[in-house]
Amino acid sequence: MRPGAGRALFAAVAGTLIEWYDYALYGTAAGLIIGPLFFAGMDSGASLAAFATFAVGFVARPLGGVLVGHLGDRYGRRPAMLLTVILMGVATVGIGLLPTYAAIGVAAPVFLVLLRLLQGMGAGAELAGAMTLVAEFAPPRRRGLMTSLVLAAPPAGIVLATGAFLWAASLGDQVLLDWAWRLPFLASAVLFALAIFIRVKLEESPEYLAALHAAKERGERRRVPVVALVREHWRAVVVGFFAITGHNALNYILAVFSLSFMTSPAVGMDRGSALTAVIIGSVCGVLATPLGGLAADRFGAHKVLAFGSLLGAVGAFPLFSVLSSGSAMAATAAISVGYGVVIACTSGSQGAYLAGLFPAAERFSGIALAREANGAIVAGFTPLIAATLITAAGGQTWAAALFLMACCVISVVGVLLGKPGRYTS
Repeated sequence: MRPGAGRALFAAVAGTLIEWYDYALYGTAAGLIIGPLFFAGMDSGASLAAFATFAVGFVARPLGGVLVGHLGDRYGRRPAMLLTVILMGVATVGIGLLPTYAAIGVAAPVFLVLLRLLQGMGAGAELAGAMTLVAEFAPPRRRGLMTSLVLAAPPAGIVLATGAFLWAASLGDQVLLDWAWRLPFLASAVLFALAIFIRVKLEESPEYLAALHAAKERGERRRVPVVALVREHWRAVVVGFFAITGHNALNYILAVFSLSFMTSPAVGMDRGSALTAVIIGSVCGVLATPLGGLAADRFGAHKVLAFGSLLGAVGAFPLFSVLSSGSAMAATAAISVGYGVVIACTSGSQGAYLAGLFPAAERFSGIALAREANGAIVAGFTPLIAATLITAAGGQTWAAALFLMACCVISVVGVLLGKPGRYTS
């Protein structure tokens, strides 16, 4: 274990947990209250509009990933990771303070979109930065395990965010819509201050410093990381994009789309049961993701990522069949398997796999671009696409299941096209 590795791991995991609590809040809110509060004039289209604003945050993520990733590769991991916390904190608290459509009319969704853009820019670099930092502190034979602990933080954030809304929903539907929905967003102000405190004490990555020193010894001019990435490592970016497509699609089916779908009139599940199902499933993901990291160290990150994606493809149709059944127990079991088995494999192996695609000098930018371009195109639009496909199919789920299956197959193909572990130290 390198000196400072434990501190870096704590800073990365704690900061990522806090930031993904912030980010997951909006995903939960989009499935429950954003439509009636901010798109009240759209009647039946309110849910689609809510998912569209959810997607807007993902559109901003590649921009945030590239800009902050550039700072992280050019000036260091520490200042870049401080910036992500600030962007996320300001946006999340701002959403909690925002007047609704009933108070300021069409200005409400306009401001909501602007805050989602800011939030998306912060999220676009957060996980990539945390994965990069921990991968560079980790010994090569423990890279899978250590990065998997970082990747266990997002589902933990989902647990906290969903739990916060479960508590708010327990106050009653009218209280939730009147004012209680704001409390989970405003509570993030305390977490935001804690995240800044943690990140201020962060040390710089030894592998990053070694790469800078080696370049200086060779007399090389410092390159613009994004330019070098596009010129020399664009194939790795494409491979990374494809490899995580299934993971992102399944993750946002489980965490976001399922809430709206299960509580729709067609399925008829109550909000409390739907939220509980997602919480239990997310806890399974938190606990099982490190096992995926251990498997990545034992068998190879590329093999575990491909295996998890293949499981996602096989389970796509059964998942939608269970979610549409209206059974809270069956839905809880399905979401738990999705997180505890499939996401555990794809998430636990993802950090080591992506870190191995890029050299240290362009790693932050490379991981951020691959992940967040996929986030903008796949993850952000998955709930909207799934809802649209089900509507177009007359309420049947087969088209949405086929979409999820296709995304998982793309991941398998992406992993097969890559060169696993090219940069492992």
